[in-house]
Amino acid sequence: MVVTQENVAVNGASRLTPQEIADTLRERIRRGELRVGDRLPTQAELADEFGVERGTVRQAVRVLQDDGLLSNVSKGSPPRIAEPGPRPHDEPQPTMVGLGPRMTEAFAAPHVRIDAACLTAQSLLPALAEPLRLIHEGRIHPESIDVRVLLPGRDINLAFPVPVEGDDDAVHNRWLAMRNAQGQVLQYNLQSLRSTHKIEVNVTFRALPFTPPAKLYLLNDAEALFGYYMVMRREELTESGMLDMYDAVGSESLLFSFEKRAGHRDAAFVEQSQKWFDALWETITTDLTLS
Repeated sequence: MVVTQENVAVNGASRLTPQEIADTLRERIRRGELRVGDRLPTQAELADEFGVERGTVRQAVRVLQDDGLLSNVSKGSPPRIAEPGPRPHDEPQPTMVGLGPRMTEAFAAPHVRIDAACLTAQSLLPALAEPLRLIHEGRIHPESIDVRVLLPGRDINLAFPVPVEGDDDAVHNRWLAMRNAQGQVLQYNLQSLRSTHKIEVNVTFRALPFTPPAKLYLLNDAEALFGYYMVMRREELTESGMLDMYDAVGSESLLFSFEKRAGHRDAAFVEQSQKWFDALWETITTDLTLS
């Protein structure tokens, strides 16, 4: 039996659960190690690999079957990897609901790469709560985490948020304080994994010279999550008084998922989105210090 990091509990303290085994196999399907039409290894082989009983493997296979990832499921032979189809959470969902599960799946990979272009890091913070919890509990342990975030620069004239009337610096300063505080928390939470779990972590920010009209999250070069910022008029009470502004509530923006494994159209969207992000990162953006 070859023991790898992805199927060993921390210090061998406990055996993997059916859900953890299913998540590992799901990631192999996502990475193309198990392709459409391939037979899943036998229950005996999987039980030996993961060091669990066959009953645990059967439960893990049932999870994959319920997710629509397996076909030809019978008692006679191992099932095959199914053609990709819509999953229950493929329907567009608000960012605050849809981003977290996708981020958790992405962090199951040995090398995590997250690219984000957004107005602030507001949605990234709660989305990272679950994968960070799983890391601290020893249920997942990526070898490296590389996060790149594009945010608007502090000195540009934002399209939103802006005051409904006048040239009120309070609206801009409120946004700037949120951008900096959220980015600093994001950076601290991830970089602390270097000392606590010996994970190689890199978190980098660059400044956009414009206001992004939409948000984009790229996960492990395998999935793109895209959502429009819906601008609306709203009021907010602050210490300096009531702010009347045009703003976007990013956590409520619907996210649309595109996966490379879902077909040529989705794969093309993921590839072009990654090229778009990389081009901005390498050309017209500048180093961003959160202060």
